[in-house]
Amino acid sequence: MKRLLLTVTLLAFTLTSFSQKKESHVIYNSKGKKVSYKKMLKTIAKKEVILFGESHDNPISHWLQFEVTSDLNKTNQLILGAEMFEADNQDILNEYLKDSINSKELDSLARLWPNYKTDYAPLVDFAKENKLPFIATNIPRRYARMVNKNGFKVLDTLSPKEKTWMAPLPMPFDSELTTYKDILKSMGDHGTPELVMAQATKDATMAYFILKNYRKGYTFLHYNGSYHSDDYEGILWYIKRERPKINYATISTVSQENVNKLLEENKNKADFIICVDSNMTNTY
Repeated sequence: MKRLLLTVTLLAFTLTSFSQKKESHVIYNSKGKKVSYKKMLKTIAKKEVILFGESHDNPISHWLQFEVTSDLNKTNQLILGAEMFEADNQDILNEYLKDSINSKELDSLARLWPNYKTDYAPLVDFAKENKLPFIATNIPRRYARMVNKNGFKVLDTLSPKEKTWMAPLPMPFDSELTTYKDILKSMGDHGTPELVMAQATKDATMAYFILKNYRKGYTFLHYNGSYHSDDYEGILWYIKRERPKINYATISTVSQENVNKLLEENKNKADFIICVDSNMTNTY
């Protein structure tokens, strides 16, 4: 009887422990079905272009970016690229990748993001150690700011050299895309058509440099804020204009109080959605 009582007690304790299990994140497919990391990796390994959408201050995003990069490198020939580097810093980035300058010189010469050392340096150093290309895909922010004030027309005033650091002009633009309409809605009275145009210059330029540097037989793995590729728009909209049949995968990162069921609003954002506990500590 005592043995039976002990067994029941242990079983109850075990069930309670499992019910109290905390998960930092869960990966879902676009329909909201839970999938394993292994399943996601196997699927995206077959793609030509992968847009890995992150939350910039989320440590799970950055950890999984590194894990995906490391694991894909075992099977695929990779080209890496990132929103976090602007196209006019490509030569400086190349110098660092070739060991011609050190990390301190990179920091002083390039316009690195404040969280570079913790969140992006591991990816760049991985590229350096494995001799992988790393492409600076974003438009220099000063030009995006100009568009935010004066619209696309201001780009026509730039020099031929400056125009090489962005998508060819005139850049296609569709203000009716859900992503862009949501930006205006979220900004309220501060939202302007020019603000959306500035966003589009980033999306168009990132798409341009991804396609410009893609090589057949390779996988281009690109790191960007989720809002640049959510809903299969943004960067992907521009990529598909040029390469409608391109084989791609998108990943998004979202936060929820309960990670065990994907909210309807977060479904269909991407092929794979990393749902992170909203209590997760931010990196900055």
